Amino acid sequence: MKGKTLVESLIRSGKRKWTAVAMVLVAAGAVSAGVIVIPNLFPFLDATGLVSTFNATGPIHEDGAFFQSLGTNGRTCGTCHQASDAMGLRADNVRIRYITSRGTDPLFAAIDGANCPSGSPRNPADHSLLLGHGLIRIPITLPSTPQFTIKAVHDPYGCAIVTDDTGAQIVSVYRRPLPTTNLKFLSTIMFDGRETIQSLATPATFMASLNFDLQHQAMDATLIHAQAANPPTAAQQADIVNFELGLNSAQIADDHAGALNQDGALGGALNLSQQVPFYYPGTNDSLGHDPEGGTFNPAAVFTMFQAWENLPSSWNPLQNYLNAQRAQIAAGEKLFNTRALTISSVRGLNDNAALGVVPVAPFMGTCTTCHDAPNAGDHSLPLPLDIGTVHSPANETDPIIAAGIAQLDIPDLPVYAITGCPDPFAPPTGNAGVSGAPAPPYVIYTTDPGKGLVTGMCSDVDRVKGPVLRGLAARAPYFHNGAAQNLDQLLNFYNQRFQMNLTTEEKSQLEAFLNSL
Repeated sequence: MKGKTLVESLIRSGKRKWTAVAMVLVAAGAVSAGVIVIPNLFPFLDATGLVSTFNATGPIHEDGAFFQSLGTNGRTCGTCHQASDAMGLRADNVRIRYITSRGTDPLFAAIDGANCPSGSPRNPADHSLLLGHGLIRIPITLPSTPQFTIKAVHDPYGCAIVTDDTGAQIVSVYRRPLPTTNLKFLSTIMFDGRETIQSLATPATFMASLNFDLQHQAMDATLIHAQAANPPTAAQQADIVNFELGLNSAQIADDHAGALNQDGALGGALNLSQQVPFYYPGTNDSLGHDPEGGTFNPAAVFTMFQAWENLPSSWNPLQNYLNAQRAQIAAGEKLFNTRALTISSVRGLNDNAALGVVPVAPFMGTCTTCHDAPNAGDHSLPLPLDIGTVHSPANETDPIIAAGIAQLDIPDLPVYAITGCPDPFAPPTGNAGVSGAPAPPYVIYTTDPGKGLVTGMCSDVDRVKGPVLRGLAARAPYFHNGAAQNLDQLLNFYNQRFQMNLTTEEKSQLEAFLNSL
């Protein structure tokens, strides 16, 4: 035990030295002509090691449109998308900024940085969702003729549903900012797909459509989140998107395993940017829709750490310790690719007619069933899902889903009751009660109706996309609603929700792997 403690202290000491050197570089030359410059692959400290971002055009000069205030509240794209957080926003960062600015940082603009637009910057309680779970309020106007009726049954902040001057309903949902990096792996823009204006499912048009969609997203973000009076110019939109498309972010070093690109491993942002073969829509699709006819291969999803599966022993105790930690990461990668789990009552899968008679009976899969894009971890074709994280814990009736969400730190969110939709998992014979009496109306209790708010369709209610997984250690909390404060909670959720039956050791291996992404 003493030997292990000594080795750990040496690794931590090396990490501190690396960070100290990086800080010296910042102090010595990170400001040029008044512009902040972040050296390419600059290592930022995060929860379990170091994360970095590779920029295809060189150092990040914070003078482009991405870093300019184009609205009226002082915000830039960089307000919510920071290199230290893998171009996302971790909740620890939010809390530090609130304390140091006393709530005056543009991040806390009341329009969406408060629980409701009436919030005061000086009152932390008015920003509890952003401070506690890193959540931004997203106001979404319900389509004029939705297939369902929605009402708020729990409205803790007083702005769950409001009606505008035209009579349209505006529903407030609260979500984590998605990273503005690794965008060339996307199949959908935003959790609910509302910025996917041109489809990203066709390889021949993928880059042109991605560019168009991201420019549209940049315009909407400027008008809504930055409260701009006018949209950004075409040149500004192009500048923002060209910058974003040149970015790849990933973990580069681990507290215990050291550098993640040594001894044959292919971790880090630079390796990600050079990945061969690179992503195309439908690559390795788990539902059999790879446009090049490829067969889904779970073992081919994550392959960065295969070289660490059988590292040789060494005379050096430090090297042996590193090898043991690296073996943990490799074991976690293998578990992610191949560990069997049970998929049941998942909207988007178990109600998917393409998989069989609806409702589809529970079936066996792996983590890669939903996270099939090689070395990225999102789905390579649009596949928004409802795995249960949007469900209201107080109203959940499925014991398996209830056991999963009980592992999470669900924030106090509005709860909506949605009626008028059929139960996708009801037996094909219908919902008739005793003696043929009609069953009570089917009610969906949700904290976020997901894509259903965008399309107004019952089949889309509660469905949200899974994000690219790289850089996870730098951007806690997790899930669209920040319900998993850490990866331990996240894995406990998956273990219960999908009946994975993980041992303590297997959870440790999976956590080590996810922290190395």
